[in-house]
Amino acid sequence: MNDFKYFVFDTNVLVSALIFENSKPGLAFRLALESGQVFLSVPVLEELNDVLSREKFQRYILSDDREVFLEAFIDRTVIIDTVEQILDCRDPQDNKFLELAVSGKADCIVSGDDDLLILNPFRGIEILSPDEFLKRF
Repeated sequence: MNDFKYFVFDTNVLVSALIFENSKPGLAFRLALESGQVFLSVPVLEELNDVLSREKFQRYILSDDREVFLEAFIDRTVIIDTVEQILDCRDPQDNKFLELAVSGKADCIVSGDDDLLILNPFRGIEILSPDEFLKRF
């Protein structure tokens, strides 16, 4: 097991973890919650809520269940105020995960997004796919 303690998860991994509980994203997310702290920022929470509210996810999670999940998620995470604007990702929408990780001094970002994965490591913060994350533990 490595010494990762502080984690950031991108929205796609979080959505997959919620919808497919026993998937690699689901297992990675539960492992991170059990072994350390998962960081959250307001922009990440807003994006997660927006994505889960999309019609295509209604067959997986009802509105009431989404609210319960988001409340539980907030209770289990550490809210971080981002202190630095970062513009290094080729997808500007993904900079919020870098900002969160840098501001919280995260050890690792878990992402399935090639726009983030290509930056590994970013300022000493590892960026791993859920599969790579699970292999490290």
